[in-house]
Amino acid sequence: MTLAKEEIIYPSSDGKPIADSTLQYQWITKIQGGCDALFKDDPNVFVAGDLLWYPVEGNNTISQAPDVMVVFGVPKGDRRSYLQWRENNIPPQVVFEIRSYHDSQTKMDKKLAFYNRYGVEEYYLYDPDNKDLRGWQRIEGLLEVIEPMSGWVSPCLTVRFELTEAGLELYRPDGQRFLSYLELEQQREQEAQRAERLAAKLRELNIDPDSL
Repeated sequence: MTLAKEEIIYPSSDGKPIADSTLQYQWITKIQGGCDALFKDDPNVFVAGDLLWYPVEGNNTISQAPDVMVVFGVPKGDRRSYLQWRENNIPPQVVFEIRSYHDSQTKMDKKLAFYNRYGVEEYYLYDPDNKDLRGWQRIEGLLEVIEPMSGWVSPCLTVRFELTEAGLELYRPDGQRFLSYLELEQQREQEAQRAERLAAKLRELNIDPDSL
C-alpha cells in the first residue's frame, strides 16, 4: 500500500507586523508604490510588499518577506506568497529592507546571507531613523557592497538613489521623485489650484477655458 504524500503548506503570513513604526511603514509603501508605478505598463514585472518568498520547493521553513521586492519576468497578479518554483524558478532580482529601530545587526546579517544565497541581484537597506543607506550588487555570484550609494543608479530599476541631509530620495529615469501618497495628493491639489487660477485669468480676458 502506497501512502499518500502529505501536502506541504506554505503559510502566507509569518505572524509578524508589516512595520514596527509609522516611519518604517511610510517608507515601505512609498518604495513599493513608486516601483509599482514605474513598471505599471509592463505586464511582466511583479512588485510586492511584505510577501513571503519561498525559494525551495518542499521546504516551508526557508522563507523571507522582503519589505519590497521586484521580480522581472513574471506576470503581475495577486499572490498569497511567492513560491519560486511556480514562477519559472525566478527569484526576486531587487529587494528593499527598511530597518526598524529595534532590528539587531544579527537579524540584518541573516537577511543579507539569505538574499546572497538565493539569487537576489540587488539588495538595498535603508535606516530612516539614522538616515543610513547601504546597497549590494551581485558580482561574480556574490552580493558585493556598493560604494558610494549616493548617486547610484540601479541597473535593474534604472532608479537613482540620493542621500541628503533630509534622508533618502529616489528618482525615476525621467527625473521625477518617488512620492508618498500624501505628497502625490498635495501635488494633485497644487496642480488643480494652478489650473483654476489660469482658467480664472482666461475668463477675465473673455476667453472660455473650456474652448481651448
